[in-house]
Amino acid sequence: MAILSDALHSSRMRTAPAAKLEVFCPALLVEIEDRLARFVRDTAYPQNLRDAVAHALLGGGKRLRPLLALRCCEAVGASPKDAIEAAVSVEMVHAFSLVHDDLPALDNDLLRRGRPTLHVAFGEAMAILAGDALLALAMHAACSAHRDPARIAHEVTNATSAMIVGQVYDTLGGFSESTTPHDRLRIIHNHKTGALIRCACRVGAICGGARSESFAAIDRWGDLIGLMFQAVDDLLDVTQTAEHIGKAVRKDSDAGKLTYPSVLGLDETRQEIARLRASALAALEPLGANADHLLSITEYLSARTR
Repeated sequence: MAILSDALHSSRMRTAPAAKLEVFCPALLVEIEDRLARFVRDTAYPQNLRDAVAHALLGGGKRLRPLLALRCCEAVGASPKDAIEAAVSVEMVHAFSLVHDDLPALDNDLLRRGRPTLHVAFGEAMAILAGDALLALAMHAACSAHRDPARIAHEVTNATSAMIVGQVYDTLGGFSESTTPHDRLRIIHNHKTGALIRCACRVGAICGGARSESFAAIDRWGDLIGLMFQAVDDLLDVTQTAEHIGKAVRKDSDAGKLTYPSVLGLDETRQEIARLRASALAALEPLGANADHLLSITEYLSARTR
């Protein structure tokens, strides 16, 4: 089982270092880790499968998606704890996607969060089955949501489908010849990365009982930070080392995949990140002071280094 301290080490604050303190709130991380561990512990899985699921799910990470859900729930006036089941559901889908992405048939990665990937640690067959188990567990968590579980499950299912579509476009193609590289990039990342980030924001707002204007603001913000997150990720992939970010680097560019730097170049990628940041901050204006933590998250994500 994972160690909670790994996660714990992981006014309006307008600078990235200060924002980090707000984004990675220890109390919320403890809530997330405890609930993830409880779902794993309560499964009827055999021990070897439970160990594999724990390796994938409880082995650290930023916990960005569940934190987004909790903070968006808070931003519409509810307690973050009201969104905990929905939050961990999205994290389970994210973990499932990483397990399958790392497989030899896809990205063939050997390192994830500074540790051996699941198929390296437990074998390819178990990695496939553990990914399947994580997806089933995610649906169980969604159906346990505090408010409107059917809608939460629908949101998580739709986002999972969109993520898989993005993976297909990214790995196997399928675009029409008339689709420009810039449009292909936007479509891939809006699905592959953006769908789950946007879903985390939406389910948090739903669990908080958001009114239509607040929900629309959070939906727009989630869309923008999803694209910004991937643009920063692509930038880090060509400017940082594997030791620093805890996973292999430059594999996408070496494989000829579309990334922000490969399509736009480094300088224009940085400009795009700045544009997305400004638009994301503007999207939060209807929420007023309730958006303080979301402002901090925006600043952190725009300037993160891993």
